[in-house]
Amino acid sequence: MPAALPTRTRAAVTAALLLSVTACTQASSPSTKTPQRTKASSALTTAPAPTTPQRTTATPAPTTPSGRTTVNTIRLTIDGAPVDVTLNDSAAARDFAEQLPLNLTLTDFHGTEKIADLSRRLSTSGAPAGADPRVGDLAYYAPWGNLAIYYRDASYAYGVIILGHVPESVTEQLAATDTAAVTIEPAS
Repeated sequence: MPAALPTRTRAAVTAALLLSVTACTQASSPSTKTPQRTKASSALTTAPAPTTPQRTTATPAPTTPSGRTTVNTIRLTIDGAPVDVTLNDSAAARDFAEQLPLNLTLTDFHGTEKIADLSRRLSTSGAPAGADPRVGDLAYYAPWGNLAIYYRDASYAYGVIILGHVPESVTEQLAATDTAAVTIEPAS
């Protein structure tokens, strides 16, 4: 920085840079303007702390264009508009499908994803340590027990487990609203 900048200006710039960097990390401070991920019920407070999952190999299933495997279809109805969603063949996705049907309210999180609390934590058996979420990914954030649908790409995050993928029409709809009522059920 030029030496001519006043000390207060340099301090303000440094503080702004620090805040922007820490806002993008897992250990970021809560913001007063964006909702924070929360636990769904008091039952979650007694759940054991997540352990580091071990990688396992499985027989490959059909893949989506993003290269993620899919084997199960569920129906997502957002504000009255139904769409079919593909789930991958993971323990977390199978566990999620067992919870259906669900009625949730999705709220915006950091202008990147819509989130909702689940009634219980999902299995993380065999899940990778984290993921690099892309537009359309249906995901589970294991540390807080939240379901997430990404309407913008996000950087790699520990604890994110991709469950499946939603159509582009869903991501466009989610990007245009702050909250959305959603029903998730097995596809018939």
